[in-house]
Amino acid sequence: MKLYIIAALSVYGFCACTDAGKPEKIIRDTLRENILNMASQQLNEPPATVTAFVAERSAGGIHDFFSEGDYWWPDPENPNGPYIQKDGETNPDNFVAHRHAMIRFSMIVGNLTSAYLLTRDTRYIDAALRHIRAWFINEETKMNPNLLYAQAIKGIATGRGIGIIDTIHFIEVVQSLIRMEEAGLLPDTDRQKTKKWFSAYLEWISTHPYGIKEMNAGNNHATCWAMQAAIFAKYTGNETITALCTDRFKNVFLSEHMADNGSFPREINRTKPYGYSLFNLDAMATLCHILSDPERNLWNYTAPDGKCVQKGIDFLYPYVADKNKWPYKQDVMYWDEWPVAHPFLLFGAIGLHQDAYLQTWTTLEHFPTVDEVLRNLPIRNPLIWLN
Repeated sequence: MKLYIIAALSVYGFCACTDAGKPEKIIRDTLRENILNMASQQLNEPPATVTAFVAERSAGGIHDFFSEGDYWWPDPENPNGPYIQKDGETNPDNFVAHRHAMIRFSMIVGNLTSAYLLTRDTRYIDAALRHIRAWFINEETKMNPNLLYAQAIKGIATGRGIGIIDTIHFIEVVQSLIRMEEAGLLPDTDRQKTKKWFSAYLEWISTHPYGIKEMNAGNNHATCWAMQAAIFAKYTGNETITALCTDRFKNVFLSEHMADNGSFPREINRTKPYGYSLFNLDAMATLCHILSDPERNLWNYTAPDGKCVQKGIDFLYPYVADKNKWPYKQDVMYWDEWPVAHPFLLFGAIGLHQDAYLQTWTTLEHFPTVDEVLRNLPIRNPLIWLN
């Protein structure tokens, strides 16, 4: 493995030095070829939103996102009755087409925006905007700004609050919109209408009983609610929600969800302790990155009880660097597919000035294809997050 010297990292971006080993260059060199190869194919990819896939078991309409709870199965003793739960075991026959469409959307927009940042070729932005307009603006194809029918369970619920976790894949779409706006490449109409859509969605997840329940969940669902709310609030200028997310990071996720050793017991005690621990730490680090700025550096924040995001990374990092050291039980499914190039390594390198995290990140899989990994990997396009 090559060793790189990381110099002058800041919480709001990499330094502008010309050192051949600077982190920004390392990251770009690691990803460039794959990004541009994929972008060349994505230039002509047609949009496909929720309206392209009929969900026969959905209680909603054609513009409503629908998904089914992953761990719910037909009851062998009552095949036509309500489903039963098998925690950690994904039912391959459940409806996931809308989720796959959303993940595809996120991957295409994030990668095309990354390709623009590498080349300054505006064709990539034009292509990304076709997808964005289809999802949020065009009357025939846009998605309604709510998740009333996500994570449904046959015979039990037409939708649940935990379905809000499905829209973590809008995070990189919004970050791409932010980068387009910064570059002066987001037309006024698109800017106004996408901000209107995300303002409506942010209000829904902040006021609907589903959203309130998800916000107050005691595990990764609450972290992912805040991660989404924070980036949507940043894009729409909602300072109230930004302050709420900051408070929850400090006084809930660190003080209540994290153990003294930096672990997250509610993830450790699941049937996929390794994967859920990675997922929750990724969400924590992403939230920290979104909320931190020159005036508010959450990477340096330590709760009164001594807990901080560094402690969370220090707990899990050794088991990413060497998975064989994992002291807990193996995940019931997808044990072999983890780890990949996790965002907590990337953002931790930026915020905590830790070269080892970036070194490990360069050695891991940056373009996974397994559905379970894609579903639980909120950040797949690092370049759009670098200033």
